[in-house]
Amino acid sequence: MSEGTMQRRAQRDQREDQRVKRLARVLVCAAVVPVMLVAAGCSSDSGSDDGKDKAAKASASASASPSPTVRAAAYGTLPESCKVLPKKTLEDLVPKAKSGKEGASDDVATRASCSWSSLDNNGVKGSQFRWLNVSLLRFESDVTRGPGDELAKEYYDKQVRDAQAVEGAQKTEAEPLAETGDEATAVRYDLKKKEGTFKQQTVVVRVENVVVTLDYNGAGLAGDKTPSADDLMKDAQKAAKEAVAAVTKANDEGTGAGESSGSPSEAGSPSASGADSETESASKASAKG
Repeated sequence: MSEGTMQRRAQRDQREDQRVKRLARVLVCAAVVPVMLVAAGCSSDSGSDDGKDKAAKASASASASPSPTVRAAAYGTLPESCKVLPKKTLEDLVPKAKSGKEGASDDVATRASCSWSSLDNNGVKGSQFRWLNVSLLRFESDVTRGPGDELAKEYYDKQVRDAQAVEGAQKTEAEPLAETGDEATAVRYDLKKKEGTFKQQTVVVRVENVVVTLDYNGAGLAGDKTPSADDLMKDAQKAAKEAVAAVTKANDEGTGAGESSGSPSEAGSPSASGADSETESASKASAKG
């Protein structure tokens, strides 16, 4: 064998060895890549599981948190507005009234009113006019606005302020009343008109989550004498106590107390516009008297 032949064979062997080594390296790398992919996959799954665990724990924690609550209202209904006063009381206060006129309401268990007018004509001696109105407003407890009795307290305070701020009123006086509901205020004033001087008496009472507003006025027309404001106020206070008793009785008869609400209650929390409209109507009727 010549020297050249031996040299070429050695070169071929060397190249063969290099190819074998390169192949071996390729196989090793190919084997390593799946292992890395598996490891990465395991790591990804582990992170996903951790995320699910955290979400589950957060959900469990949220479920364990108590829902907002509010103290339940004591009264859940109202009596029939035109039946809150005994027949004898109506005969004394509005003797010529044939029947009461019920006020408009979208929910009589929340808002109700009734009015009576009486004109006692004495011929040439003149006439005695009387007008009586009873308004009832009930507030339900609401997690957003608060307990029903506190909402009723706010409205009670507003009614008392409004009764002392009537346009054209003269000799306005206000005094708290004892033994009438949870709190009560009596307001009196005079309204002079061409027909005569009207003696206005307003009694505002809060009992639990209900506000009772009783308006009573009288006047001597066509020359008849002006009625005594003291006598009118005495009658108004008596009637207000009877109206409060009717509210309590209506709820004692099992018609149900108010419930605390887990969400805002529109019916249970009368709108200021609806309540103010009712009061405004009563004031206008009184002024017309």
